[in-house]
Amino acid sequence: MTKRIYTAESVTSGHPDKLADLIADSILDECLEQDENSRVACEVMLAHNKCFISGEITTAAQVDYEYIARSVIAQIGYNPKDIEVEVRIHEQSADIAAAVDGTELGAGDQGIVYGYATNETKNYMPLPIELAHRLTERLEQCRREGIIKGLQPDGKSQVSVQYAGDKFDKTTSVIVSAQHTEGKDLGVLTAEIRHNVIGYVFADYDLSDAEILINPSGRFVVGGFEADTGLTGRKLMVDTYGGMAHHGGGAMCGKDASKVDRSGAYLARYIAKNIVAARLAEKCEVTLSYAIGVPHPTAIDINTFYTGAVNEKFIAEAVAKVFDLSVAGTINKLDLRRPVFGQTAVGGHFGKDYFAWEITDKTEALDDAIRPR
Repeated sequence: MTKRIYTAESVTSGHPDKLADLIADSILDECLEQDENSRVACEVMLAHNKCFISGEITTAAQVDYEYIARSVIAQIGYNPKDIEVEVRIHEQSADIAAAVDGTELGAGDQGIVYGYATNETKNYMPLPIELAHRLTERLEQCRREGIIKGLQPDGKSQVSVQYAGDKFDKTTSVIVSAQHTEGKDLGVLTAEIRHNVIGYVFADYDLSDAEILINPSGRFVVGGFEADTGLTGRKLMVDTYGGMAHHGGGAMCGKDASKVDRSGAYLARYIAKNIVAARLAEKCEVTLSYAIGVPHPTAIDINTFYTGAVNEKFIAEAVAKVFDLSVAGTINKLDLRRPVFGQTAVGGHFGKDYFAWEITDKTEALDDAIRPR
């Protein structure tokens, strides 16, 4: 039987790229809070003591961009006092607005998006990325609740999982890197992370054959955007499926739902998860293609990786019957005018059951469309 190793990473909210994502989505949420029809494409760059906010935003909302940036930076655990904030925002192109806001809402741009689901975990996420997210989530909990003293906001995790065929075989490596205070003893920190983070997350897993690496670079005092530049949309695999599925290349954070990089990706996940939950496949990847100004996808493809209970052609036909694939239909069904996007920026956009695109409410309809009663 063929054995393969798949690896996925996750990062904490204090990682500079994730912090940039969180600021961008917090700006989006503030716009939507005041004006649900806001058009937002916000990009943030963080470097040393500088926060640069740019993009195209058309909204009736009155937004204090600098205040939001400083507030988010402070909430994550950094000192915003000496940070210089520069804002370069202008309105959406009139040409793009005209194309999108036609008789029927059209896609905000061309692009390809992918959605994925697998039955190997309870939330239908690939195991490597699910474990990586659990590690960073637990690391943040240990910092915020003081379970481990001396932790700072920046951190990363990485998990490698070996599969025998399509089934989980064993965990081969676990990596955790955690920013810490100057005086923290590295031996103590290593022991605490091994017990309180890795041991906590992997309590039901055998790690006897796994390589465990904790702060492999050694000292990690200088972190966040003091150490590295942060940029919106640079953690695409962290945001999605950890590399287990394709990615169209478009970032989601900082964009309102008229941008199909976001709404289309959520729709594709919604479809894929319902297909797997309906037991029409053990795993499924949904591909949607869009053209700017066109209300419906220009193409849809279903790939069940030879795990389908029925022919993929029949599943695709059922999807077209059961789901409203239009941009407007997607926004309405998934309630994408609400200011919920700050909750997606850290820990992945998928696998969190409180989002509308994670609901498996179409399983019976899909089954009925394929096997009429």
